[in-house]
Amino acid sequence: MRLNEHPLLRFKRGREVTIYFNGQPVKAYEGEPIAAALHAAGIKVLNYSANEKRPRGLFCAIGKCSSCLMIVNGIPNVRTCITLVEGGMRIEPQRGKAKLPKEAKPPEFRDAKAVKADIVVIGGGPAGLMAAIHAADAGASVVLLDENPMLGGQLVKQTHKFFGKREQFAGVRGVEIAKILEKEVRKRDNIEVFLETSAVGIFQEGDEKLVLCVRKNKELMEFRGRALIVATGAMEKMIPFENNDLPGIYGAGAIQTLMNTYGVKPGDRVLIVGAGNVGLILAYQLVQAGVEVEAIVEVMPKVGGYFVHAAKVRRLGIPILTRHTILRAEGKERVERAVIAQLDENWKPIPGTEKVFDVDVIALAVGLRPSIELLHQAGCQIRFVRELGGHVAVRDEWMETTVRGIFVAGDTAGIEEATTAMLEGKIAGIAAALRLGIAEESWVKEIERAQRDLEEFRSGPFGRHVAEGIRKLLAGVGGNV
Repeated sequence: MRLNEHPLLRFKRGREVTIYFNGQPVKAYEGEPIAAALHAAGIKVLNYSANEKRPRGLFCAIGKCSSCLMIVNGIPNVRTCITLVEGGMRIEPQRGKAKLPKEAKPPEFRDAKAVKADIVVIGGGPAGLMAAIHAADAGASVVLLDENPMLGGQLVKQTHKFFGKREQFAGVRGVEIAKILEKEVRKRDNIEVFLETSAVGIFQEGDEKLVLCVRKNKELMEFRGRALIVATGAMEKMIPFENNDLPGIYGAGAIQTLMNTYGVKPGDRVLIVGAGNVGLILAYQLVQAGVEVEAIVEVMPKVGGYFVHAAKVRRLGIPILTRHTILRAEGKERVERAVIAQLDENWKPIPGTEKVFDVDVIALAVGLRPSIELLHQAGCQIRFVRELGGHVAVRDEWMETTVRGIFVAGDTAGIEEATTAMLEGKIAGIAAALRLGIAEESWVKEIERAQRDLEEFRSGPFGRHVAEGIRKLLAGVGGNV
């Protein structure tokens, strides 16, 4: 299940170690998460649901759902998708709710290590990286947090070349952009990076924002800054169909993480649900990895992604079935088949049009929703704006929310592309430094330049609905929560 050859990627694996799944040895490599190592060994059932005891497998692979929770060295509820392997680890499937062993003593709040900076950035994806870089260049000291073991967010799994202008990395692959931005962050002495650090709460103490975090599942830490930028990205959406919880059903991003970041094949035969840009790009990334794509299923009457991506998929001979939906997944402990059907004008399945695909993977490329939980907890005003992907924080043109000193950027502010995430990160980073009185007024011109670039990027047919959503948000339309 491991990829040793790839037309675009080279996988540099760490030192080989042995972990133990249910007492049986499993080969793993330092630097990869537990779930990736188990998948490479053909182990897809990671836990069982609390009530029905149904098998569960990896779904998002970025630590934002509960599908991969397992018991590791006796400790339950470990997110194995972002927890790195260590030699000798003992791993067991978690069966519903589990208790801490008696000998385990959680750290106490008074023992939390404190770190201070002018600005704290939560999220090391394209928006967070650009926010940190520009805030630092504007004169601020910055702490950058990410719960994953590497910087880059979704960029680290994107092998396609970006569109746009040269200064927005046009013609550069996402995996390379991640390296460029990380290099820029690392060479700035006024940016301090903390990986494997999960933010669990935001609090106001005097004129400071306090971010309470857990680092490496062990250490409590608190980060303090006079301004905070939340760039926590988004998480995969789910759609209802029979057996949609079987192992082997993944969000599209999880497949990209396994395949493009860690060099692990998700399976042999895949059905993709969703013909937007993500589904189309995923299709030819799977082919690059030697995985057979049976078809792409799309409920709408036409393909939703860019023509260039759809044309590439069609040249590969992959059928795109519009006006179709998935009815059910079949299998016992994992996906073995998928059943689809054509839809009528009322979006109802047409009897007799069912098709059965023998697949071991179903990839859901059905959209994302912003990760706003921390913003909600911090007291930011939240609205539902359909064009932005769901619930988002109300913010102004400088990306500042209704809580003064808390800014937002990237998919957390509304679902778009990495290019717009980077531009919003730039605006938020500079704006935070200006609000604190650190940056000189000349930096306002950089914000205005980024705003013009955003407006231009959104002027195309795929950006107009986002622009409309932002107009609603700035005008106070969309409905309070």
